Amino acid sequence: MPTVIRSPDDAALAELCGVLAARAERLDESGDWPAEQLRLFADYGVYEWFAGPEWGGQAWDQESILRGYLALGGACLTTTFIQTQRDGACRRIESSTNDELKQRLLPGLTSGELFATVGISHLTTSRRHMATPVLRARQADGGFLLDGFSPWVTGADHADYVVLGATLMNGAEATAKQLLAAVPSTLPGVSAPPPAKLVGLSASHTGQFKLENVFVGDEWLIAGPVENVMSAGTGAGTGGLGTSTLALGLAKAAIDFISSEASKRPELEPPRDGLLGEFDDLEAALYAAIRNEPRCTNDELRGRANSLVLRATQAALAAAKGAGFVVGHPAGRWCREALFFLVWSCPQPVVSAHLCELAGILD
Repeated sequence: MPTVIRSPDDAALAELCGVLAARAERLDESGDWPAEQLRLFADYGVYEWFAGPEWGGQAWDQESILRGYLALGGACLTTTFIQTQRDGACRRIESSTNDELKQRLLPGLTSGELFATVGISHLTTSRRHMATPVLRARQADGGFLLDGFSPWVTGADHADYVVLGATLMNGAEATAKQLLAAVPSTLPGVSAPPPAKLVGLSASHTGQFKLENVFVGDEWLIAGPVENVMSAGTGAGTGGLGTSTLALGLAKAAIDFISSEASKRPELEPPRDGLLGEFDDLEAALYAAIRNEPRCTNDELRGRANSLVLRATQAALAAAKGAGFVVGHPAGRWCREALFFLVWSCPQPVVSAHLCELAGILD
């Protein structure tokens, strides 16, 4: 049985990362759900980092969590991304005032017996421009009827519960109120079509989660109906530090590869040193933000992390030469995975900065 990780300094974390990295290429090629990797997360106690002791967790502080994410993200971005979505669901549930729901779900989520994920992007950065909400809620006796779909749900076809956001309707008109609910995947009218084929991270099985007039009882309600339900509680925010952390983790994996090549090819040392210096600066800025001593805004940090991961992974590909362009070499996978940060919960100011950088017009 693996040793439970109780600190980001534990040797067991490096051991887990080694196992994840060794399996990352096969996972990417197969596109299969990483059930074994997620079981290892349970065995090593990763799920305990995020939960309070009353649910069987270790309640790591935010800096320790980000240090853990930094290591895991460099080892296997797909599995770590799935964990961020699981974490987001668990945080929403734990921050709820619905004590019965917490008692029902959190012990199993902390042990790894249950899997939950989130379907909330349509309330934040995805589909907000739609005139008719994609997921609608109507008041019913003892609960709500949910109809529509959530467009981007990670692990939708494997989830026991999906934390969903829906807009409350008044007849055919959308109101300003929204709700969050932990929807069991076994309810009548719930379905998860085959997940989308993605440029990278296809093994995350991210796709639509559909509901056809599904009755969700009040016992599954997390928050709402209220205005701006996403501002309630402590769930992961869009463009937050967790996303930047995973970008830096992937960038570090690419930089480490360049370092290994530089030991045999001295011409790689200057670009390696430049990328590593930038990584060190951003890592320091990340921890400063966690300590409420920010050196820049979260959006600025996200933009700089995105830029670094794109450049570092492409530098690794260039260093690998033709071998890196062959399927099965990590450099090619890293380049595809880095593109994900251009679209994953990316705030508009960050998107605009990227477009200007790509167009060569960034100030």
